[in-house]
Amino acid sequence: MNAVDPILSNGQRPEPKGNSTRLGGQPVASENISITAGPQGPNVLNDLQLIEKLAHFNRERVPERNPHAKGHGAFGEFHVTEDVSKYTKAALFQPGKVTPMAVRFSTVAGEQGSPDTWRDVHGFALRFWTEEGNLDIVGNNTPTFFLRDGIKFPDFIHSQKRVGPSGLRDADAQWDFWTRTPESIHQVTYLMGDRGTPKTSRHQDGFGSHTFQWVNEAGEAFWVKYHFKTQQGWETFTGAEAEEMAGKDADYQRRDLFEAIERGDFPRWDVKVQIMPFDEAESYRFNPFDLTKVWSQKDYPLIPVGYFELNRNPVNFHAQIEQIALDPSNIVPGTGLSPDRMLMARAFAYADAQRYRIGANYRHLPINRPVSEVNTYSHQGSMAVEFNDAGAPVYSPNRFEKGAGFLDDGQTSSSGVTYGQAGDLYVNPDPHGTDLVRAAYVKHAEDDDFVQARTLYLEVFDDAARERFIDNVTNAMVGVSEQVEEQVYEYWGKLDQDLAAKLREVFATKK
Repeated sequence: MNAVDPILSNGQRPEPKGNSTRLGGQPVASENISITAGPQGPNVLNDLQLIEKLAHFNRERVPERNPHAKGHGAFGEFHVTEDVSKYTKAALFQPGKVTPMAVRFSTVAGEQGSPDTWRDVHGFALRFWTEEGNLDIVGNNTPTFFLRDGIKFPDFIHSQKRVGPSGLRDADAQWDFWTRTPESIHQVTYLMGDRGTPKTSRHQDGFGSHTFQWVNEAGEAFWVKYHFKTQQGWETFTGAEAEEMAGKDADYQRRDLFEAIERGDFPRWDVKVQIMPFDEAESYRFNPFDLTKVWSQKDYPLIPVGYFELNRNPVNFHAQIEQIALDPSNIVPGTGLSPDRMLMARAFAYADAQRYRIGANYRHLPINRPVSEVNTYSHQGSMAVEFNDAGAPVYSPNRFEKGAGFLDDGQTSSSGVTYGQAGDLYVNPDPHGTDLVRAAYVKHAEDDDFVQARTLYLEVFDDAARERFIDNVTNAMVGVSEQVEEQVYEYWGKLDQDLAAKLREVFATKK
Protein backbone atom coordinates (compact mmCIF):
# COMPACT_ATOMS: atom_id res chain seq x y z
CA MET A 1 0.00 0.00 0.00
CA ASN A 2 1.33 3.39 -0.93
CA ALA A 3 2.35 5.84 1.77
CA VAL A 4 0.16 8.93 1.96
CA ASP A 5 0.97 12.29 3.51
CA PRO A 6 -1.89 12.57 6.04
CA ILE A 7 -1.58 16.36 6.11
CA LEU A 8 -1.14 17.21 2.45
CA SER A 9 -3.12 14.35 0.94
CA ASN A 10 -6.11 14.82 3.17
CA GLY A 11 -8.95 13.28 1.22
CA GLN A 12 -9.97 16.48 -0.53
CA ARG A 13 -12.01 16.05 -3.70
CA PRO A 14 -10.89 17.86 -6.86
CA GLU A 15 -12.09 21.43 -7.26
CA PRO A 16 -15.69 21.22 -8.60
CA LYS A 17 -15.98 22.31 -12.23
CA GLY A 18 -19.74 22.25 -12.72
CA ASN A 19 -23.09 21.72 -11.08
CA SER A 20 -23.44 19.71 -7.89
CA THR A 21 -23.84 15.94 -7.96
CA ARG A 22 -25.18 13.20 -5.75
CA LEU A 23 -22.69 11.14 -3.73
CA GLY A 24 -22.56 8.61 -6.54
CA GLY A 25 -21.48 11.30 -9.01
CA GLN A 26 -24.83 11.70 -10.76
CA PRO A 27 -25.87 15.30 -11.64
CA VAL A 28 -28.42 17.06 -9.43
CA ALA A 29 -31.16 19.14 -11.06
CA SER A 30 -31.70 21.33 -7.99
CA GLU A 31 -30.26 21.72 -4.48
CA ASN A 32 -33.00 24.14 -3.47
CA ILE A 33 -36.41 22.90 -4.59
CA SER A 34 -37.67 19.38 -3.92
CA ILE A 35 -40.06 17.36 -6.09
CA THR A 36 -43.73 17.30 -5.15
CA ALA A 37 -46.91 15.77 -6.54
CA GLY A 38 -48.08 18.98 -8.15
CA PRO A 39 -47.24 22.52 -6.97
CA GLN A 40 -49.19 22.09 -3.71
CA GLY A 41 -48.73 18.36 -3.18
CA PRO A 42 -46.59 16.21 -0.84
CA ASN A 43 -42.99 15.25 -1.38
CA VAL A 44 -42.28 11.97 -3.13
CA LEU A 45 -39.82 9.22 -2.21
CA ASN A 46 -38.32 9.11 -5.68
CA ASP A 47 -36.82 12.57 -5.21
CA LEU A 48 -33.46 10.84 -4.89
CA GLN A 49 -31.47 13.97 -4.01
CA LEU A 50 -33.88 14.97 -1.23
CA ILE A 51 -33.77 11.50 0.32
CA GLU A 52 -29.97 11.16 0.01
CA LYS A 53 -29.35 14.68 1.29
CA LEU A 54 -31.51 14.25 4.39
CA ALA A 55 -30.28 10.71 5.10
CA HIS A 56 -26.63 11.79 4.95
CA PHE A 57 -27.37 14.88 7.06
CA ASN A 58 -28.86 12.63 9.75
CA ARG A 59 -25.57 10.72 9.89
CA GLU A 60 -23.05 13.58 9.72
CA ARG A 61 -21.88 13.30 13.31
CA VAL A 62 -19.73 10.50 14.62
CA PRO A 63 -20.22 9.85 18.34
CA GLU A 64 -18.21 12.33 20.34
CA ARG A 65 -15.37 11.12 22.51
CA ASN A 66 -16.49 10.36 26.04
CA PRO A 67 -13.65 12.21 27.76
CA HIS A 68 -11.82 14.87 25.71
CA ALA A 69 -14.85 15.58 23.51
CA LYS A 70 -14.14 19.31 23.08
CA GLY A 71 -10.91 19.73 21.18
CA HIS A 72 -8.97 21.44 18.43
CA GLY A 73 -5.62 20.94 16.78
CA ALA A 74 -3.02 21.72 14.16
CA PHE A 75 -0.11 20.21 12.23
CA GLY A 76 3.60 20.82 12.10
CA GLU A 77 7.03 19.23 12.40
CA PHE A 78 9.15 17.78 15.18
CA HIS A 79 12.86 18.66 14.94
CA VAL A 80 15.53 16.71 16.85
CA THR A 81 18.43 19.00 17.74
CA GLU A 82 20.22 16.83 20.33
CA ASP A 83 21.63 13.31 20.45
CA VAL A 84 19.62 10.92 22.64
CA SER A 85 20.53 7.83 20.61
CA LYS A 86 22.22 6.25 23.64
CA TYR A 87 18.73 5.95 25.13
CA THR A 88 16.55 5.04 22.13
CA LYS A 89 16.89 3.60 18.65
CA ALA A 90 13.52 5.06 17.55
CA ALA A 91 14.06 6.71 14.16
CA LEU A 92 12.16 9.90 14.98
CA PHE A 93 14.47 10.67 17.95
CA GLN A 94 17.74 10.46 16.01
CA PRO A 95 19.87 13.63 15.61
CA GLY A 96 18.71 15.98 12.86
CA LYS A 97 15.50 14.09 12.18
CA VAL A 98 12.38 16.05 11.12
CA THR A 99 9.04 14.26 11.48
CA PRO A 100 5.53 15.43 10.47
CA MET A 101 3.17 15.58 13.41
CA ALA A 102 -0.15 16.79 14.78
CA VAL A 103 -1.32 17.98 18.19
CA ARG A 104 -4.88 17.83 19.51
CA PHE A 105 -5.68 20.02 22.51
CA SER A 106 -8.84 19.31 24.49
CA THR A 107 -10.74 19.50 27.73
CA VAL A 108 -11.67 16.33 29.63
CA ALA A 109 -15.14 16.64 31.13
CA GLY A 110 -17.13 18.89 28.80
CA GLU A 111 -19.08 17.98 25.69
CA GLN A 112 -18.22 19.14 22.18
CA GLY A 113 -20.17 22.37 22.63
CA SER A 114 -18.85 23.22 26.09
CA PRO A 115 -16.56 26.23 26.66
CA ASP A 116 -12.89 25.38 26.33
CA THR A 117 -11.95 27.79 29.13
CA TRP A 118 -13.86 25.94 31.85
CA ARG A 119 -11.63 24.79 34.69
CA ASP A 120 -10.45 21.36 33.64
CA VAL A 121 -7.45 19.24 32.90
CA HIS A 122 -6.49 19.92 29.28
CA GLY A 123 -5.56 17.11 26.94
CA PHE A 124 -2.24 17.45 25.09
CA ALA A 125 -2.04 14.62 22.54
CA LEU A 126 0.63 14.24 19.85
CA ARG A 127 0.77 12.12 16.68
CA PHE A 128 4.08 11.54 14.86
CA TRP A 129 4.02 9.99 11.36
CA THR A 130 7.31 8.06 11.32
CA GLU A 131 8.77 5.62 8.79
CA GLU A 132 8.41 2.94 11.48
CA GLY A 133 4.69 3.58 12.01
CA ASN A 134 2.60 6.07 13.94
CA LEU A 135 3.77 7.10 17.41
CA ASP A 136 1.14 8.72 19.64
CA ILE A 137 1.90 10.38 22.97
CA VAL A 138 -1.49 11.02 24.53
CA GLY A 139 -1.05 13.19 27.61
CA ASN A 140 -2.30 16.30 29.40
CA ASN A 141 -1.15 19.72 30.53
CA THR A 142 -0.38 18.18 33.92
CA PRO A 143 2.35 15.63 34.73
CA THR A 144 -0.02 13.51 36.85
CA PHE A 145 -3.57 12.14 36.80
CA PHE A 146 -6.39 11.41 39.25
CA LEU A 147 -5.94 7.62 39.24
CA ARG A 148 -3.29 4.95 39.20
CA ASP A 149 -5.45 2.02 38.05
CA GLY A 150 -7.50 1.93 34.85
CA ILE A 151 -10.32 -0.03 36.44
CA LYS A 152 -11.41 3.21 38.14
CA PHE A 153 -11.40 5.30 34.96
CA PRO A 154 -15.07 4.83 33.96
CA ASP A 155 -16.14 5.72 37.51
CA PHE A 156 -14.01 8.86 37.48
CA ILE A 157 -15.43 10.06 34.16
CA HIS A 158 -18.99 9.28 35.27
CA SER A 159 -18.47 11.43 38.35
CA GLN A 160 -17.34 14.39 36.21
CA LYS A 161 -20.07 14.16 33.56
CA ARG A 162 -23.76 15.06 33.71
CA VAL A 163 -25.59 12.83 36.16
CA GLY A 164 -28.96 12.25 37.77
CA PRO A 165 -32.45 13.33 36.83
CA SER A 166 -31.40 16.93 36.19
CA GLY A 167 -28.84 16.07 33.51
CA LEU A 168 -26.47 18.60 35.09
CA ARG A 169 -22.89 18.29 36.23
CA ASP A 170 -22.87 17.66 39.94
CA ALA A 171 -20.28 19.08 42.33
CA ASP A 172 -21.40 16.57 44.96
CA ALA A 173 -20.59 13.65 42.65
CA GLN A 174 -17.22 15.13 41.73
CA TRP A 175 -16.14 15.71 45.29
CA ASP A 176 -17.65 12.46 46.53
CA PHE A 177 -15.45 10.57 44.08
CA TRP A 178 -12.32 12.64 44.70
CA THR A 179 -12.53 12.49 48.49
CA ARG A 180 -13.13 8.75 48.44
CA THR A 181 -10.14 8.36 46.11
CA PRO A 182 -7.22 9.87 48.05
CA GLU A 183 -4.75 9.15 45.21
CA SER A 184 -6.56 11.93 43.29
CA ILE A 185 -5.31 14.74 45.55
CA HIS A 186 -2.12 15.53 43.62
CA GLN A 187 -4.04 16.02 40.38
CA VAL A 188 -6.89 17.89 42.06
CA THR A 189 -4.27 20.25 43.46
CA TYR A 190 -3.04 20.90 39.91
CA LEU A 191 -6.63 21.27 38.69
CA MET A 192 -7.55 23.86 41.32
CA GLY A 193 -4.33 25.78 40.65
CA ASP A 194 -3.41 27.90 37.64
CA ARG A 195 -2.97 24.90 35.31
CA GLY A 196 -6.72 24.30 35.49
CA THR A 197 -7.39 27.50 33.53
CA PRO A 198 -4.72 28.02 30.84
CA LYS A 199 -5.36 31.15 28.81
CA THR A 200 -4.63 29.52 25.46
CA SER A 201 -3.40 26.21 24.14
CA ARG A 202 -0.23 27.98 23.00
CA HIS A 203 0.63 29.21 26.49
CA GLN A 204 0.70 25.91 28.36
CA ASP A 205 3.10 23.01 28.82
CA GLY A 206 2.28 19.44 27.93
CA PHE A 207 3.33 16.10 29.38
CA GLY A 208 3.27 12.47 28.35
CA SER A 209 2.33 12.07 32.04
CA HIS A 210 2.84 8.29 32.05
CA THR A 211 6.16 6.53 32.38
CA PHE A 212 7.19 5.04 29.04
CA GLN A 213 10.13 2.95 27.94
CA TRP A 214 12.97 3.67 25.55
CA VAL A 215 15.29 0.97 24.18
CA ASN A 216 18.60 1.66 22.42
CA GLU A 217 20.36 -0.24 19.63
CA ALA A 218 22.20 -2.38 22.18
CA GLY A 219 18.90 -3.52 23.67
CA GLU A 220 19.37 -1.52 26.88
CA ALA A 221 16.11 -0.27 28.37
CA PHE A 222 15.39 3.04 30.10
CA TRP A 223 12.32 4.59 31.67
CA VAL A 224 11.28 7.93 30.19
CA LYS A 225 8.87 10.79 30.85
CA TYR A 226 8.04 13.34 28.13
CA HIS A 227 7.86 17.09 28.77
CA PHE A 228 6.73 19.69 26.21
CA LYS A 229 7.70 23.20 27.31
CA THR A 230 5.98 26.13 25.62
CA GLN A 231 8.29 28.75 24.11
CA GLN A 232 5.43 31.25 24.25
CA GLY A 233 5.58 31.45 28.05
CA TRP A 234 2.90 30.52 30.54
CA GLU A 235 -0.34 32.51 30.54
CA THR A 236 -3.37 31.57 32.63
CA PHE A 237 -6.78 32.96 33.47
CA THR A 238 -8.03 33.45 36.98
CA GLY A 239 -11.16 31.47 37.72
CA ALA A 240 -13.30 34.58 37.22
CA GLU A 241 -11.60 35.45 33.92
CA ALA A 242 -12.09 31.90 32.64
CA GLU A 243 -15.80 31.99 33.46
CA GLU A 244 -16.18 35.40 31.85
CA MET A 245 -14.49 34.19 28.66
CA ALA A 246 -16.68 31.08 28.62
CA GLY A 247 -19.66 33.40 28.34
CA LYS A 248 -18.09 35.60 25.69
CA ASP A 249 -16.53 32.93 23.46
CA ALA A 250 -17.00 29.23 24.13
CA ASP A 251 -14.38 28.48 21.45
CA TYR A 252 -11.78 30.96 22.61
CA GLN A 253 -8.81 28.58 22.70
CA ARG A 254 -9.76 26.95 19.41
CA ARG A 255 -10.05 30.34 17.76
CA ASP A 256 -6.78 31.57 19.27
CA LEU A 257 -4.71 28.69 17.90
CA PHE A 258 -6.28 28.78 14.45
CA GLU A 259 -5.89 32.54 14.06
CA ALA A 260 -2.30 32.53 15.35
CA ILE A 261 -1.27 29.99 12.73
CA GLU A 262 -3.23 31.81 10.02
CA ARG A 263 -1.27 35.00 10.67
CA GLY A 264 2.07 33.15 10.70
CA ASP A 265 2.60 33.21 14.46
CA PHE A 266 3.64 29.56 14.68
CA PRO A 267 3.77 28.24 18.27
CA ARG A 268 6.69 26.11 19.42
CA TRP A 269 7.37 23.76 22.29
CA ASP A 270 10.71 22.43 23.48
CA VAL A 271 10.74 18.63 23.78
CA LYS A 272 12.58 17.32 26.84
CA VAL A 273 12.68 14.02 28.68
CA GLN A 274 13.52 12.62 32.06
CA ILE A 275 15.50 9.37 31.85
CA MET A 276 15.65 6.79 34.63
CA PRO A 277 18.03 3.82 34.30
CA PHE A 278 16.06 0.60 34.18
CA ASP A 279 17.35 -0.86 37.45
CA GLU A 280 16.72 2.30 39.49
CA ALA A 281 12.95 1.92 39.22
CA GLU A 282 12.93 -0.71 41.94
CA SER A 283 14.52 1.47 44.61
CA TYR A 284 13.29 4.98 43.67
CA ARG A 285 11.63 6.77 46.59
CA PHE A 286 8.32 7.03 44.68
CA ASN A 287 6.84 4.25 42.58
CA PRO A 288 7.97 5.51 39.15
CA PHE A 289 5.00 3.89 37.39
CA ASP A 290 2.35 5.53 39.59
CA LEU A 291 0.58 8.12 37.41
CA THR A 292 -0.37 10.18 40.45
CA LYS A 293 3.33 10.91 41.15
CA VAL A 294 6.12 12.83 39.41
CA TRP A 295 9.82 12.18 39.30
CA SER A 296 11.79 14.93 40.98
CA GLN A 297 13.77 16.91 38.43
CA LYS A 298 16.52 17.12 41.03
CA ASP A 299 16.82 13.33 40.81
CA TYR A 300 16.29 13.09 37.06
CA PRO A 301 16.95 16.44 35.32
CA LEU A 302 15.30 17.37 32.04
CA ILE A 303 17.32 16.32 28.99
CA PRO A 304 16.71 18.37 25.81
CA VAL A 305 15.71 16.50 22.66
CA GLY A 306 14.48 19.15 20.22
CA TYR A 307 11.35 21.16 19.52
CA PHE A 308 8.13 21.02 17.55
CA GLU A 309 6.37 23.80 15.68
CA LEU A 310 2.72 23.97 14.63
CA ASN A 311 2.49 25.75 11.28
CA ARG A 312 -0.52 24.32 9.43
CA ASN A 313 -4.19 24.46 10.28
CA PRO A 314 -6.55 21.63 9.35
CA VAL A 315 -8.15 21.88 5.94
CA ASN A 316 -11.28 20.19 7.27
CA PHE A 317 -11.91 20.09 11.01
CA HIS A 318 -14.14 17.00 10.96
CA ALA A 319 -11.89 14.91 8.71
CA GLN A 320 -8.59 15.82 10.33
CA ILE A 321 -9.29 16.72 13.96
CA GLU A 322 -12.59 15.09 14.89
CA GLN A 323 -11.56 11.85 13.18
CA ILE A 324 -7.91 11.76 14.25
CA ALA A 325 -7.68 8.60 16.35
CA LEU A 326 -4.96 9.16 18.94
CA ASP A 327 -4.02 6.04 20.79
CA PRO A 328 -1.20 5.25 23.28
CA SER A 329 -0.90 1.73 21.85
CA ASN A 330 0.69 3.35 18.79
CA ILE A 331 4.33 2.74 19.71
CA VAL A 332 7.34 2.18 17.45
CA PRO A 333 10.59 0.21 17.84
CA GLY A 334 12.77 1.93 20.43
CA THR A 335 9.73 3.02 22.45
CA GLY A 336 7.39 1.07 24.68
CA LEU A 337 4.98 0.92 27.58
CA SER A 338 5.63 0.42 31.29
CA PRO A 339 3.91 -1.28 34.25
CA ASP A 340 1.79 1.88 34.66
CA ARG A 341 -1.66 0.32 35.00
CA MET A 342 -3.42 3.40 33.66
CA LEU A 343 -1.22 3.34 30.56
CA MET A 344 -1.86 -0.33 29.91
CA ALA A 345 -5.62 0.19 30.31
CA ARG A 346 -5.56 3.18 27.95
CA ALA A 347 -3.59 1.17 25.38
CA PHE A 348 -6.71 -0.96 25.02
CA ALA A 349 -9.45 1.55 25.72
CA TYR A 350 -8.41 4.32 23.33
CA ALA A 351 -8.12 2.10 20.26
CA ASP A 352 -11.39 0.40 21.16
CA ALA A 353 -13.13 3.76 21.52
CA GLN A 354 -12.03 4.69 18.00
CA ARG A 355 -13.37 1.39 16.63
CA TYR A 356 -16.71 2.33 18.17
CA ARG A 357 -16.67 5.99 17.11
CA ILE A 358 -15.33 5.71 13.57
CA GLY A 359 -15.37 2.00 12.70
CA ALA A 360 -13.14 -1.05 12.61
CA ASN A 361 -11.14 0.41 9.71
CA TYR A 362 -10.56 3.87 11.15
CA ARG A 363 -6.87 3.55 10.29
CA HIS A 364 -7.80 3.63 6.59
CA LEU A 365 -8.69 7.31 6.91
CA PRO A 366 -5.91 9.55 5.57
CA ILE A 367 -5.45 11.28 8.95
CA ASN A 368 -4.87 7.93 10.71
CA ARG A 369 -2.96 6.14 7.96
CA PRO A 370 0.75 5.61 8.65
CA VAL A 371 3.27 6.79 6.09
CA SER A 372 5.11 3.49 6.48
CA GLU A 373 4.07 0.38 4.59
CA VAL A 374 1.17 -1.60 6.06
CA ASN A 375 1.36 -5.38 5.68
CA THR A 376 -1.39 -7.00 7.72
CA TYR A 377 -3.67 -10.02 7.75
CA SER A 378 -6.48 -7.97 9.28
CA HIS A 379 -9.18 -7.51 6.66
CA GLN A 380 -12.84 -6.81 5.96
CA GLY A 381 -15.07 -4.93 8.40
CA SER A 382 -17.20 -1.89 7.62
CA MET A 383 -15.73 0.81 5.35
CA ALA A 384 -12.74 -1.29 4.27
CA VAL A 385 -11.14 1.21 1.88
CA GLU A 386 -7.77 -0.53 1.59
CA PHE A 387 -7.23 -4.17 0.73
CA ASN A 388 -4.46 -6.54 -0.30
CA ASP A 389 -4.07 -8.12 -3.73
CA ALA A 390 -6.84 -10.54 -4.59
CA GLY A 391 -4.53 -13.55 -4.40
CA ALA A 392 -2.87 -12.59 -1.13
CA PRO A 393 -3.50 -14.99 1.78
CA VAL A 394 -5.47 -13.77 4.79
CA TYR A 395 -3.78 -16.05 7.31
CA SER A 396 -0.34 -16.88 8.70
CA PRO A 397 1.77 -18.99 8.37
CA ASN A 398 1.28 -19.47 4.63
CA ARG A 399 3.22 -20.79 1.66
CA PHE A 400 4.03 -17.30 0.34
CA GLU A 401 6.14 -16.37 3.35
CA LYS A 402 9.82 -16.70 2.53
CA GLY A 403 11.30 -19.80 4.07
CA ALA A 404 7.96 -20.77 5.57
CA GLY A 405 7.98 -24.22 7.04
CA PHE A 406 6.99 -25.84 10.29
CA LEU A 407 7.19 -23.26 13.08
CA ASP A 408 8.14 -25.46 15.99
CA ASP A 409 8.82 -23.96 19.41
CA GLY A 410 11.94 -21.84 19.23
CA GLN A 411 11.97 -21.64 15.43
CA THR A 412 12.03 -18.27 13.70
CA SER A 413 9.72 -17.36 10.84
CA SER A 414 10.61 -15.17 7.88
CA SER A 415 9.00 -12.22 9.65
CA GLY A 416 11.58 -12.45 12.44
CA VAL A 417 9.14 -13.65 15.09
CA THR A 418 10.92 -15.96 17.48
CA TYR A 419 8.79 -18.66 19.04
CA GLY A 420 9.74 -19.78 22.52
CA GLN A 421 11.40 -16.52 23.55
CA ALA A 422 10.75 -12.77 23.48
CA GLY A 423 12.98 -12.07 20.50
CA ASP A 424 10.46 -9.79 18.79
CA LEU A 425 9.34 -8.03 21.96
CA TYR A 426 11.01 -4.70 22.55
CA VAL A 427 8.90 -3.89 25.60
CA ASN A 428 10.05 -5.70 28.74
CA PRO A 429 8.53 -3.50 31.38
CA ASP A 430 8.76 -5.30 34.71
CA PRO A 431 11.89 -4.60 36.80
CA HIS A 432 10.94 -7.49 39.08
CA GLY A 433 11.96 -9.92 36.36
CA THR A 434 8.47 -11.09 35.35
CA ASP A 435 8.98 -9.52 31.95
CA LEU A 436 6.48 -9.92 29.18
CA VAL A 437 7.55 -12.78 26.93
CA ARG A 438 6.28 -14.48 23.82
CA ALA A 439 6.80 -18.05 24.99
CA ALA A 440 5.36 -21.40 23.99
CA TYR A 441 3.71 -23.77 26.43
CA VAL A 442 6.19 -25.38 28.83
CA LYS A 443 6.79 -28.92 27.55
CA HIS A 444 6.33 -31.93 29.79
CA ALA A 445 7.95 -35.37 29.46
CA GLU A 446 5.92 -36.65 26.51
CA ASP A 447 4.85 -33.39 24.93
CA ASP A 448 5.08 -33.50 21.16
CA ASP A 449 2.56 -32.25 18.62
CA PHE A 450 2.40 -35.65 16.89
CA VAL A 451 2.54 -38.20 19.72
CA GLN A 452 -1.16 -38.38 20.60
CA ALA A 453 -2.27 -38.11 16.97
CA ARG A 454 0.08 -41.02 16.23
CA THR A 455 -1.54 -43.07 19.01
CA LEU A 456 -5.01 -42.22 17.67
CA TYR A 457 -4.14 -43.26 14.10
CA LEU A 458 -2.00 -46.33 14.82
CA GLU A 459 -3.59 -47.75 17.99
CA VAL A 460 -7.19 -46.50 18.19
CA PHE A 461 -8.19 -46.64 14.52
CA ASP A 462 -8.67 -50.14 13.15
CA ASP A 463 -7.68 -51.07 9.59
CA ALA A 464 -11.04 -50.02 8.14
CA ALA A 465 -10.96 -46.69 9.96
CA ARG A 466 -7.44 -46.05 8.65
CA GLU A 467 -8.57 -46.74 5.08
CA ARG A 468 -11.51 -44.33 5.48
CA PHE A 469 -9.14 -41.79 7.00
CA ILE A 470 -6.76 -41.96 4.02
CA ASP A 471 -9.71 -41.60 1.62
CA ASN A 472 -11.02 -38.58 3.56
CA VAL A 473 -7.65 -36.83 3.64
CA THR A 474 -6.94 -37.31 -0.05
CA ASN A 475 -10.45 -36.16 -0.97
CA ALA A 476 -9.89 -33.00 1.05
CA MET A 477 -6.55 -32.42 -0.74
CA VAL A 478 -8.11 -32.04 -4.18
CA GLY A 479 -7.20 -28.58 -5.49
CA VAL A 480 -4.01 -28.00 -3.53
CA SER A 481 -0.91 -26.60 -5.22
CA GLU A 482 2.17 -28.77 -5.72
CA GLN A 483 3.97 -26.95 -2.92
CA VAL A 484 1.17 -27.48 -0.44
CA GLU A 485 0.82 -31.11 -1.56
CA GLU A 486 4.41 -31.73 -0.51
CA GLN A 487 3.77 -29.92 2.76
CA VAL A 488 0.87 -32.31 3.42
CA TYR A 489 3.11 -35.37 2.98
CA GLU A 490 5.75 -33.85 5.26
CA TYR A 491 3.04 -33.03 7.82
CA TRP A 492 1.66 -36.57 8.00
CA GLY A 493 5.15 -38.06 7.66
CA LYS A 494 5.98 -36.64 11.06
CA LEU A 495 3.16 -38.82 12.38
CA ASP A 496 4.00 -41.94 10.34
CA GLN A 497 6.13 -42.35 7.21
CA ASP A 498 4.01 -45.27 5.95
CA LEU A 499 0.93 -43.05 6.19
CA ALA A 500 2.63 -40.33 4.13
CA ALA A 501 3.56 -42.86 1.46
CA LYS A 502 0.00 -44.22 1.29
CA LEU A 503 -1.40 -40.68 1.01
CA ARG A 504 0.96 -39.95 -1.89
CA GLU A 505 -0.02 -43.17 -3.64
CA VAL A 506 -3.79 -42.68 -3.23
CA PHE A 507 -3.79 -38.98 -4.06
CA ALA A 508 -2.00 -39.69 -7.35
CA THR A 509 -5.19 -41.44 -8.50
CA LYS A 510 -7.39 -38.44 -7.62
CA LYS A 511 -5.52 -35.53 -9.21
